[in-house]
Amino acid sequence: MGKRLFVSVDLDGLGDAVADVQNPFADASGLNFTDPAQAHVTLFFLGDTDPDRLDDVTAALDAAVAEADVDPFTAAFGGLGVFPSLEYISVVWIGLESGGDRLTALHEAVAPRLIELGFEPPDHEFTPHVTLARMEHAGGKELVQKAVRERDPTTGRLRVEEIRLTESVLTDTGPEYETVDRFAL
Repeated sequence: MGKRLFVSVDLDGLGDAVADVQNPFADASGLNFTDPAQAHVTLFFLGDTDPDRLDDVTAALDAAVAEADVDPFTAAFGGLGVFPSLEYISVVWIGLESGGDRLTALHEAVAPRLIELGFEPPDHEFTPHVTLARMEHAGGKELVQKAVRERDPTTGRLRVEEIRLTESVLTDTGPEYETVDRFAL
């Protein structure tokens, strides 16, 4: 059994702010909220990974961070969006007011190196975001549409100094994330 891995930038210290952004959606039926304490931006999803491959993965991430040449920076999170569209909502997310370009640069350095190792390329263009909730059914769709159209919350600022290789451990109460390795910018 492999480890379910992804590469992330974690929103350490912004959990309460993320929870505040989730609050107006509390009455929307069909939404499955992410744990605000585990809020993060996924740079690349590796999926089920053989532990024997960890050395190759960490070497690829070391090289990618060096190649990206992104210095530590401050990212500002805010605004709301959905994937794929307001008509058919599967994910509700917080966007970036600044720093998204650097997150994209990190993704663009990480992705080719992991794809070279045989990991699946993403099936959509990279949009830096923090997942607030996934929509299991459309019961609360109108409430979500209204909130996304009318609200433009500021979530907060974060000093980004590293990316992490994170393991998602599935539990009865939802996924729990554990840092496997850190890569300083």
